[in-house]
Amino acid sequence: MIQLPASYQEYLDGKDERFIQTVRPILMQSAADKLHGVRVLYNRGLTGHQAHLDDSIPYGTIVEDID
Repeated sequence: MIQLPASYQEYLDGKDERFIQTVRPILMQSAADKLHGVRVLYNRGLTGHQAHLDDSIPYGTIVEDID
């Protein structure tokens, strides 16, 4: 089973379940390949939060941004 790095687990601590369900699959993908970090976007429109791998971010790092 894939273990999330401490930085990812700490990021999820205290977040609501809906947010965790949105972001966790991408964090797991990042932890599986250990190549890229994650960018979490907040879109004020209908989509809310989105997350994706970002090759400009080092593995183990999460960057929040507004779309």
